[in-house]
Amino acid sequence: MINLLCDARGDFRRKFLQRMLELGSGEITLSCHIGYDDADYHGPSLQWLNLKEGKLGPVVKELRQTGDRFSLIASEDYGQILETAVEQLYRTSPDYSFKSHNIRHVQDYLDYFHIVADSVASIIAEKEITHALFYCVPHLFYDTVFYEVARAMGVKVTVLSWSQFPGRFFSMQDVHELGQFDPSGYSGEPYFIEKGSVPDLFYMSEGWQKEGKRGKLSPKAVLNFVKHLVKHNPLKLANPFYVGKTLGQMQKIYGQLPEWRDPFAKFFHTNELAYFEHLIGFEGCKVDLSGKYIYVPLHNQPEMSTSALGGKYRDQALVIETLARNLPKGWKIFVKENPRQGAYARGPMFFHRLARIPQVEFMPSNASTYSLAANAQFVASVTGTAGWEAIRVGRPAMVFGAAWYGSLPGVVKYQDGLDFEEVAAMTIEHEELQKAAGALMSRSHEGIIEQLFFPLTPDLDHEKNTDSVAKVSYGLLRGEIDYSFG
Repeated sequence: MINLLCDARGDFRRKFLQRMLELGSGEITLSCHIGYDDADYHGPSLQWLNLKEGKLGPVVKELRQTGDRFSLIASEDYGQILETAVEQLYRTSPDYSFKSHNIRHVQDYLDYFHIVADSVASIIAEKEITHALFYCVPHLFYDTVFYEVARAMGVKVTVLSWSQFPGRFFSMQDVHELGQFDPSGYSGEPYFIEKGSVPDLFYMSEGWQKEGKRGKLSPKAVLNFVKHLVKHNPLKLANPFYVGKTLGQMQKIYGQLPEWRDPFAKFFHTNELAYFEHLIGFEGCKVDLSGKYIYVPLHNQPEMSTSALGGKYRDQALVIETLARNLPKGWKIFVKENPRQGAYARGPMFFHRLARIPQVEFMPSNASTYSLAANAQFVASVTGTAGWEAIRVGRPAMVFGAAWYGSLPGVVKYQDGLDFEEVAAMTIEHEELQKAAGALMSRSHEGIIEQLFFPLTPDLDHEKNTDSVAKVSYGLLRGEIDYSFG
């Protein structure tokens, strides 16, 4: 018998779960469903610290400590797990979200983590959970805690993850095993990659890589500024000097950034104002691609690729500092901001850390990421798609976290003692890359588990897709299908 804990939010994922339970009728008992209001427990309510409940009430409801969480607390990875979970919770703090939770102090974050971890451990113990299934790599506070506590308590964990292969997804038991496999150990048809091509990233715009019109202050930005003052500092609305000065700062930012950047369209905060004032300072920088440099395109944060899969290198300034410590004489590090980024993880101290490294040059927003990658000695990233783009055009890639393409030819996982000149001298045989990519694809499973990828398959048969994902999930839980990694 399988006593299952499953994180399945929304109708899309709940259909996978329901179909899998039909397949496993009599063998799988859904002992704990984490989702929205119609689930046993409302997972996101833990992120926002609100009172939304599932059918069994709130996760945190016991007024006594059970001690079940101590298998997690005693783990040698406790420090990194705690840091990851707290960062996931911080993304909905008042500094970065209009509708935020009310935690302010570091000790409150620690206390809340321990309370939730203990409550989750109690649920797992009480319901005698044997297996846990996550339809996405845990990358929010609530699913991170459920995932880590389950692993610490010896529950068999299964995690599914999207892939860049159309209509395919990956599976693993440990998220940090994503991308780890030996291509020579698996057969499969070579995966065709047009030599020198870049992948179709439909969620990225070509216009982001070119010189374009400058922007202007939008009514939505002004409205968000007013909403911010009403909620956080209403007395300043009566100060015309402050309002006029701030609107002037906002207008200056819009006027120096490309039109596609709309800095305050979703959210205004003084942190955002400071971030974009730093950013416009690089807009006039000249780009010289003639020398030797490492290209570091920054990840958007917060997102799965850093906070869930990056480990300590979710701190992207640490990536750049690590590269600088090993940099050959005469080399530089070219850093380009992600076009989707806001002030999260980009406070003034972030820029101050980079300014202390003389070899670092920050690129303007209209610098072409493709040209920067094509002329670099190699591309460095935590787990970003930029590494996959690099090896497709024959440039080596260095990764610092669990990248899905991390075992393909031309990719090096950072470790102390690496000779950067040897990394830069690596050659990538295109046929070998296609063979390895084919072996990797053979380790994936048929199905789409993220609605984000629907645009790539407009004729998707949703019933067939649901059947496919459900059958794979069922096979993984029963041990009849091999995991992609690990």
